[in-house]
Amino acid sequence: MNRFFHIKRLYSYILTTFIPLFLMTFVICLFLVLMQFLWKYVEDMVGKGLDVSVIGEMFFYAALSLVPMALPLAILLASLMMFGNMGESLELLAVKSAGIPLLTSMKPLIILVLGISVGAFFYQNNILPKIQAKNYSLLISIRQASPELEIPEGVFYKDIPGYNLYVGKKDQKTGMLHNVLIYDVASGFNNMAVIICDSAEMSMADDKKMLIFTMYSGQQFQNFQQGASSSSSRYNNDFVPYARENFDTKSMMISYDANFNRIGEDAIEGNASSNYVSKNMSQLTASIDSMSHIMDSVNLVDRKMMKNYSYLSFRNSYPADKKDSLVSAAQYISVEVPSPDTLLQSKQLSDQSAILQNAYMKADNNNNEFLFRSLNKTSTQRTINRHWVEWHRKFTIPFTCLIFFFIGAPLGSIVRKGGLGTPIVISVILFIIYYIVENVGYKMTRDGVWVHWFGMWFSSFILLPIGVFLTYKAMNDSVIMNADTYVNFFKRLFFIRDKRKYPVKSVIIEKPDYEEIARSLSDLSRRIDLFLDRYGHLSYKGYWTDINYNKELRSIRSSLEIILNTLSNSRRLEVLSKAEEYPIIFNVVRIFNPGSIPAKICMYLFPVGIIFRLLSLHLEWTTRKDLRNIQQLNGELIHILEGTYEPETIALA
Repeated sequence: MNRFFHIKRLYSYILTTFIPLFLMTFVICLFLVLMQFLWKYVEDMVGKGLDVSVIGEMFFYAALSLVPMALPLAILLASLMMFGNMGESLELLAVKSAGIPLLTSMKPLIILVLGISVGAFFYQNNILPKIQAKNYSLLISIRQASPELEIPEGVFYKDIPGYNLYVGKKDQKTGMLHNVLIYDVASGFNNMAVIICDSAEMSMADDKKMLIFTMYSGQQFQNFQQGASSSSSRYNNDFVPYARENFDTKSMMISYDANFNRIGEDAIEGNASSNYVSKNMSQLTASIDSMSHIMDSVNLVDRKMMKNYSYLSFRNSYPADKKDSLVSAAQYISVEVPSPDTLLQSKQLSDQSAILQNAYMKADNNNNEFLFRSLNKTSTQRTINRHWVEWHRKFTIPFTCLIFFFIGAPLGSIVRKGGLGTPIVISVILFIIYYIVENVGYKMTRDGVWVHWFGMWFSSFILLPIGVFLTYKAMNDSVIMNADTYVNFFKRLFFIRDKRKYPVKSVIIEKPDYEEIARSLSDLSRRIDLFLDRYGHLSYKGYWTDINYNKELRSIRSSLEIILNTLSNSRRLEVLSKAEEYPIIFNVVRIFNPGSIPAKICMYLFPVGIIFRLLSLHLEWTTRKDLRNIQQLNGELIHILEGTYEPETIALA
């Protein structure tokens, strides 16, 4: 009953801590992805004169459509911060000390994240298609809106359709334009008009559909080609007459719609290249089935059409049971064509030209027809792929939320760093990896390189093993995030060993028994002799099957450490100095335990087994060298303990 009460309080504490943290991180992540959206579409919004309500509506729809992208990142960051804070404040240690496993403490959050994932699925299937239809229709309306006329000085302005406008100077107070040059190509280049004036005013009609230019003190030049005959002389072709007009005041009206015209959502649904964003799962499935049926029908028609061409009709004369074999055999049979072709040479020259021209035209028409049909099929297949992308995303995003929780929670309990510093760095790195991998799968699926289920679940295939591995390590109190673990690994990899340090202790509780230590050293030297005699040259088979090698080496290493720990209580400087000369024997690490089934498999797979065996030779050679050095140091230390050590005599020996 007491245990149940503690678990209930733990669950309540975890939920009340995680939910506000998740909401905070979700708002932060949504803001970040919304800023990415703003940077992507800022050029489409600048200079359009849009109302604040339109911009606010666009951001509202964009925020709702970006919820599936922000949700996994928010779960990852919140779980990292939650369990990182608990680890840093030793709360996880207290939970484990109470006999509550990590997975049990994660149970309420697993249920909560599972509920969020289910909600994300229904959100994407039922709500997001309607939001995306509104969002895309609004974006298209904004893109099609005409920009505000902010005409710069000293450069040609080309945003008015059919006109190029140059302004030498602009009065910022009155809006008057000076030294104006206008190229009017709205009626075509042959009817181009050029207008030069000292000054001009620009205004907009009340309905914002007409642009009014009022020009002062200028001239107009316009091409004049009325009545030009098609049989004109070379002189007339080189010379184009024009009309010239001087004016004091002249007004010109240009069609220019400056209003914001919203298109309907049905425009998105009727566009085959983007209508997949406004469909739920059942609609996507129906569209995929119908388009696949059309593709199959088109392919069947193409095969029948190619079969009926004359240069492929030879297949029809073959027996049905031998048609495939004869066709395949024809690839290796040389066909002799008379050179020159007597049938073609027998025709008149004009007939030969007509025959060749007719053949070329037929071949070119067939090529264009099949190219057009191929492009049409490619476009249809690409649309099918985009439908499959949206279909799978309704499952991959919720599943990614679960995976990110099983990455963030164990990683937070391992790292044991709370706050916003370390969790944000780790979250950003993991999310960037996920974003790159997910985009690779998306583009491969969109282009038809990978099958749709593999491409869209590719990121899940990569992240799922990471989540399982981190959860397993966190449940077993792993030290994978401890820097000393990796330092020791690289030291062992490059055979870098620390030196022993035995300073004189100020307080000694138990004095060493030198006679007993001398007997232990002599016994250790005999054990080393037996080990070297037996394993001086370990055979290939013994490397994979002998289970006693590691046991005896660990026993020797353990005995040596016990003796040296006892000697560390000595006050004799020569004894401590000699003890510091002993090497540190590495633990023997093998890929598989000797005698196990994987070890036997590697033994019989000679390329693999030989590689591992060769890599272990240097460590074995170093181990034998250390053991011989230990034997020599044992003899010297025994002489020191007995008081008969003579450095010169030992050195000569």
